[in-house]
Amino acid sequence: MAGQSSPPAAPAPGIDALGFGMAIAGAAFFATKGIFIKLAYAAGVGAETVLALRMIVSMPVYLGIMAWLLFDPRIRAALGGRVVLGSALVGLLGYYFSSFLDFSGLLFVTAQYERLVLFTYPFFSFVLGLMFFGDRPNWRVLPGLVTAYAGLVVIFAWNLAMRPDGLLEGTALVVAAGLTYALYQHLARRRMTGIGSAMFTCIAMIAAGSAAIAHNTVQHGIGAYAELPPEVWGYGAALGLLGTVAPSFLLNGAIARIGARATASTAAWGPVVTIVLAVIVLGEAFTIYHAIGSLLVIVGSLWFAHADRTPGPTDRSVTPSAP
Repeated sequence: MAGQSSPPAAPAPGIDALGFGMAIAGAAFFATKGIFIKLAYAAGVGAETVLALRMIVSMPVYLGIMAWLLFDPRIRAALGGRVVLGSALVGLLGYYFSSFLDFSGLLFVTAQYERLVLFTYPFFSFVLGLMFFGDRPNWRVLPGLVTAYAGLVVIFAWNLAMRPDGLLEGTALVVAAGLTYALYQHLARRRMTGIGSAMFTCIAMIAAGSAAIAHNTVQHGIGAYAELPPEVWGYGAALGLLGTVAPSFLLNGAIARIGARATASTAAWGPVVTIVLAVIVLGEAFTIYHAIGSLLVIVGSLWFAHADRTPGPTDRSVTPSAP
């Protein structure tokens, strides 16, 4: 009818501030991992002990979640022996073996350098997908890859000139951690079918935690836990709760609200938080070379993540965390 006003347009969907806040907070909490590990090392304990303390603190949470999930009859029906064994073995790869390599690397390199190297593990996932898992090549990611690794070369060169002791060993260990974690991600996606990501994560973390605790106990004896100073237990508790459990819940909650891709896009906050904390808490150096290298790594990784997005209405399964 003439003169009748048209109905108002539906408001455009706004940004989910809570979802993005959870994603950023999760990335920031994950970024504290290297700081707590370095503080524990300064108190005189080794990689195997710190990893065991992380699991002692975090495992009860995952055991509780598993017990709650087992009330679902569909999950119980899907939990055959082969499924549990396969999930446990994949968990050992991702959260025991890969984590131990990463923790060992931190004995030799700085927390900020370790975080930047690990931040490039999606590149390993890309290469492994092409070589072994039938992924189609997406050559648009190459500029991002080159940019990020150019940044790592800048920081590596500074370390090689200024503090070369242990640099090659530490870099090799952290790169191996990123490579094995990328392999874990490919294998984990295939194991989640049927039992869901939550139950898979519980099985994986419990298996990895059991191995880490057994490793430390065999190496140092059961009585060694009682001899650890209170500050080491404090660092272990912070690593388990703030660096493992809290970010896993925050990131899962963010994925549920804003999707995996949007959650992954906030991951660049992680290295920034690690760099700031490493400089303030650990007294690590941060020069113009660190600034240039870090910027190149973060920009290249974001470029890579954007170019690697596949068209379609559904998000791919993404784990924006590290070992």
